[in-house]
Amino acid sequence: MTNKLIIFGTGRTADVLYYFFSKHSKYNVVAFTVDKKCIASVKFNGLPVVPFEDVKSMYDPKVYSIFIAIGYSNLNNLRTEKLSEAKKKGYSIISYIHPNSGIPSDLVYGENCFIMNDVHIHPHVNIGNNIFIWSGAIICHHTFIGDNCWLTSGVNIAGNVSIGSNCFFAINSTVTNDIKIGNRCLIGASAL
Repeated sequence: MTNKLIIFGTGRTADVLYYFFSKHSKYNVVAFTVDKKCIASVKFNGLPVVPFEDVKSMYDPKVYSIFIAIGYSNLNNLRTEKLSEAKKKGYSIISYIHPNSGIPSDLVYGENCFIMNDVHIHPHVNIGNNIFIWSGAIICHHTFIGDNCWLTSGVNIAGNVSIGSNCFFAINSTVTNDIKIGNRCLIGASAL
């Protein structure tokens, strides 16, 4: 796998991910990409912004990896769609785990995951694909998180919890132990 990276997105999420990739990773971000109709400027953070429709002809998938860094709108559907499209183009999809995140050695996680610093994850946790976990989150033992979820800062997930796909957990929300949460759920700020 190459360390040359393209980030999909030019919004706030992409800006945050660019910071972490450029300051705390082995990856060298070389460009950003978005759908042609969404290009507002030809540069973002001083790097080129190229149409996603043309990215493969400009950046060979054998040489470059990609990370989809867009938000959680419509319960993460757009990020999920673009992840699928990038894979169809032949790109390897990487994940980002901050070196100062509190993760155990047995953590199982998928592709296009973002785990920020100061996250605390217990042993025996399984995290699917395309999961974003922001600082201050706590995920306790024997928890499963399905694909395409977003956990904002301060989220607390107790032990033995099962979370379906395409869920969003707002700031400081808490799920107590032995709970099952279905697909496409939105848990509001400070909810218990």
